[in-house]
Amino acid sequence: MKLDDVKNILIVGLGLLGGSYAKALTRNGFDVNVITLSQDDIDYAKAEGFIADGTTAVDPELIAKSQLIIFALYPHTFIEWIEQYGHLIKSGTVVTDVTGVKGCIVDKVQNMLPSGVEFISAHPMAGKETCGVRAADDSIFAKANYIVVPTNRNTPDGIRLCCDLGRALGFRDVSSLNTRQHDEMIAFLSQLTHCIAISLMCANGDPNLVRYTGDSFRDLTRIANINDEMWSELFLANREALLMEMDGYRDAFNRLYDTIKNNDRDAMREMMRLSSARRKTFNEGEKLI
Repeated sequence: MKLDDVKNILIVGLGLLGGSYAKALTRNGFDVNVITLSQDDIDYAKAEGFIADGTTAVDPELIAKSQLIIFALYPHTFIEWIEQYGHLIKSGTVVTDVTGVKGCIVDKVQNMLPSGVEFISAHPMAGKETCGVRAADDSIFAKANYIVVPTNRNTPDGIRLCCDLGRALGFRDVSSLNTRQHDEMIAFLSQLTHCIAISLMCANGDPNLVRYTGDSFRDLTRIANINDEMWSELFLANREALLMEMDGYRDAFNRLYDTIKNNDRDAMREMMRLSSARRKTFNEGEKLI
């Protein structure tokens, strides 16, 4: 099946990402329905015109008619949903997700789904500091990356459809990693950065900081306004990889600490030059994409 052949898309979970997906897909002409917990969220999305309809009940008919199902749920909720209702998904359906960890998800879900249902995992590297469907905004995809995470159980058609979905959503770049590579990369690029922002905000409780701060502090701590329920689950689900990256960061921080403590300006400047050179590759990469 090609994405062009898909008419009916079901999104399970209408939060920030589920809502942003719905906006992008509806704008591209797809018929988008949702299953989510809150009727108020469904009413809002319908009034705003970015879903066709929705239900708070698990509707077997709606699931059966959906050719593509996107799960925008927390990892444990996603697994629990598939355990209870995965048998309702018909053969020929393609399933994907938005979960931020893969090692604890992909094999379990693939093993639980009925024969003929293909689960091809993906990770949209996009978000906001606010959560919920009222914060949904598909413009967040325009400068973001989309990672497809296939296994040897996925078909070329399924992988292609998932890649095409990322492009249809408007992501800047679509790439592919296996589950181990994904979780190791995410531990550094996403989870560690959130750990740093959290630690920085917890390091000084002076209530007057906001009166004196500049852009550097604001930029560095933007992601410290965090969804503690979701991120604590993601940190623990990827515990080993994240702890390894935290150890690496601690080593680098201690090296910088020692250059200052020992008045070693040459070593300090060497670290700064390395930092600048590596950051430039991001700027150059962004220009190429």
